[in-house]
Amino acid sequence: MPELTEAQWKKAADRLELDGLYFLYGEEKYLIAAYLKRLLKKASEQPFADFNVQRFSGDGLLADKVADAAEALPMMAEKKYVVITDLDVEKLPARELSKLYELVENLPETTVLLVFQPTLEMDVKKSAAWKKWLTVVKKQGTVVEVRPREGAELERLLCAYAEKRGCELSRQDAAFLISQCGKELQTLFHELDKLCAYIGKGAITRAAIDRVAVKNLETTVFLLSKALVSAQYDKAYSLLDLLYQQREEPVAVLAVLSSAYVDLYRVRACVQGGHSPAELANYFPYKGKEFRLKNAERDMKGLSLEKLRESLEVLLETDIGLKSSRTGDRILMEKLIARLLLIAEKERIT
Repeated sequence: MPELTEAQWKKAADRLELDGLYFLYGEEKYLIAAYLKRLLKKASEQPFADFNVQRFSGDGLLADKVADAAEALPMMAEKKYVVITDLDVEKLPARELSKLYELVENLPETTVLLVFQPTLEMDVKKSAAWKKWLTVVKKQGTVVEVRPREGAELERLLCAYAEKRGCELSRQDAAFLISQCGKELQTLFHELDKLCAYIGKGAITRAAIDRVAVKNLETTVFLLSKALVSAQYDKAYSLLDLLYQQREEPVAVLAVLSSAYVDLYRVRACVQGGHSPAELANYFPYKGKEFRLKNAERDMKGLSLEKLRESLEVLLETDIGLKSSRTGDRILMEKLIARLLLIAEKERIT
């Protein structure tokens, strides 16, 4: 069977016009969970729902029990719905997985078997087990990949969400919220709930977003890198404090900060070589992330290639220290900030 689009899935699920096997997976976990909840509500409105709708967790799954549920005839209904959440074919014992494949290939016509992945992270491109599962599902049933929302579509979703809660959010301010909190819907809706509670009724302003919404790790570290290269001492340390208040792992903070400095180094080297920074997307994974190159081109102007190289050496030393030294993480991070600020300050003086 061909893959279904999300729109096709929603239409079929709302009408309970489903047959056979369905597998819903993807990066946007919030929507997968919402689709699961919506389907269960629809199916539970049918007669004898306690018998005709059965759920199983992928954790410790017993294929025999799933098969017993799937092979039982529906009671006073056309279909029986068997739902598995967060199936992990990599961890499932070979015996159980073999039985599950047997069920998939011999699914009764009166049963709809649905596998939802609302929380489990999976790499379908690198894992042989998941590649095999997808191949079988596409042959025997239907696959629905739920992808992250982007751009205007994501902005419209946020505006509509705010409107349902009695608030107004402009497209421009929706874009600002995304820039501060990332693109994950669950996080964005959580922050909108906070903003609506803070505002009460009326327009959600950019000032309110800046005051109330919690910035994600990448946004905060990006602001930190800007403060460092421009030698803004107070701002740099206040942002480090914020990261600790948000209980971000120092190793994760260092990884993102190092990535920002690598961007600066690449762009500086590219420009000095007489090339456009956009050309870097041909050699490094910047596709869909070209904004990083634009930001680096803007921010690297105050630092030479030599000073950026020195900064990368300091970041490497700190990484080794965090992973091997007995010195406290906070001390190492504060020392890192001081050294990077001094490098930027020397560049400005010279």
